[in-house]
Amino acid sequence: MNRTRAQTHVAVTAFLALFAIVGVATYGLPFFYDYMFHDFGWTRQQITSGNAYSKLLIGPVFGLIAGWVVDRFGPKRLMLAGIVMAGVALIGLGSITTLTGFYAFYLFNALGYVCGGPLPNQVLLSRRFDANRGKAMGFAYLGIGVGGALVPLLALWLTQAYGWQNALKLLGVLMIAVAVPPALFIEEQPGDAPGAGPARSGPGAPALVPLGPILRQRTFYLLLVGSMCSIGAVGGTMQNLKLYLSLDAGYAQGEVARVLSLVLVGSLAGRLLMGHLADRYARRHVMLLIYAIVACTIPLLFFASSHAVLYAFAAAFGIGLGGDYMIIPLMAADLFGLRALGRVMGIVLTADAAAEAVVPMTVATLRDHTGSYHGGLAVLMALAAVGALAVLALPRAVAVPVPARQPKVWR
Repeated sequence: MNRTRAQTHVAVTAFLALFAIVGVATYGLPFFYDYMFHDFGWTRQQITSGNAYSKLLIGPVFGLIAGWVVDRFGPKRLMLAGIVMAGVALIGLGSITTLTGFYAFYLFNALGYVCGGPLPNQVLLSRRFDANRGKAMGFAYLGIGVGGALVPLLALWLTQAYGWQNALKLLGVLMIAVAVPPALFIEEQPGDAPGAGPARSGPGAPALVPLGPILRQRTFYLLLVGSMCSIGAVGGTMQNLKLYLSLDAGYAQGEVARVLSLVLVGSLAGRLLMGHLADRYARRHVMLLIYAIVACTIPLLFFASSHAVLYAFAAAFGIGLGGDYMIIPLMAADLFGLRALGRVMGIVLTADAAAEAVVPMTVATLRDHTGSYHGGLAVLMALAAVGALAVLALPRAVAVPVPARQPKVWR
């Protein structure tokens, strides 16, 4: 397979993997939360705690292991395992009636996300693309937007036709059917991109860049805090949005599905726009723009009773959502280089997963105790603002760590 065809295949594979694991599973599951609220009598805190506990238990251990595995052996096997686990998790969640089963399959879903979601796809794309890395990342991340835009409408139709639990099972089968076949035929050649170097083990394998010097940099922690705060704000919003609009604001299922779909349609535009900007301008500035959009749109939810404001929120927030996850690996590659990217992103994504776990449950718990989402929205606004400030403090030029006996490269 020639280089261009191989790059196209990798981009399409990443698109479909992110379509399934993030677009369908991550953004699809909250669509069913209010059905669980009504049918099982669970509280908002209990419903959102599945996402929280699973990510807190799975992320810290398996995120770091997954990063090491990707740097050593490449992303293909990990990606395939993750896709299957995430699909099986949805099938299982469509079969449960108890909190124990709910937690068990949510753990499986979190493991699928770590193994087959952003981490292996980000590393795969970063190694296969150089000059057009931002556009490639933007295209692949369109899969999240397409999956997230389709799943509320598809889930509504399947629920009306077969019931919400059977709808979950069918979505799990769809994930596996769509994402596994192209991943099977990836040719693992991670040295395709200039400077990436082959990720292999054994005699003659290039030494991994040590993490110690990276972890001693103030820059690393600014990126980590900025990423955690913005991802926490985005996750807290998305995990509670269906509950807020359906149970608190009183919108009908069809209208909520359209709003959720519009958020993810907006994310399509956001990924294309931010991927293009990331290839033309300083990625620090693009990251700051994305985080500012997130911080400025969340306050619109205070006025969700207005249809016009709600749809304005959905479109604008979607643009920020689209760029949020995509810009982090691009910025990390610029700051710390490709040879350490898997392990750096393993740490960053583990921290992001913790924020994405704790913040939604915190917002839901505040709602259960106060009877209003206003306190939770204030928390989300504050987090988004702190994330933007952390990015603003990132340096304009930083050293990219490289193996010993090679000249230091400045960007």
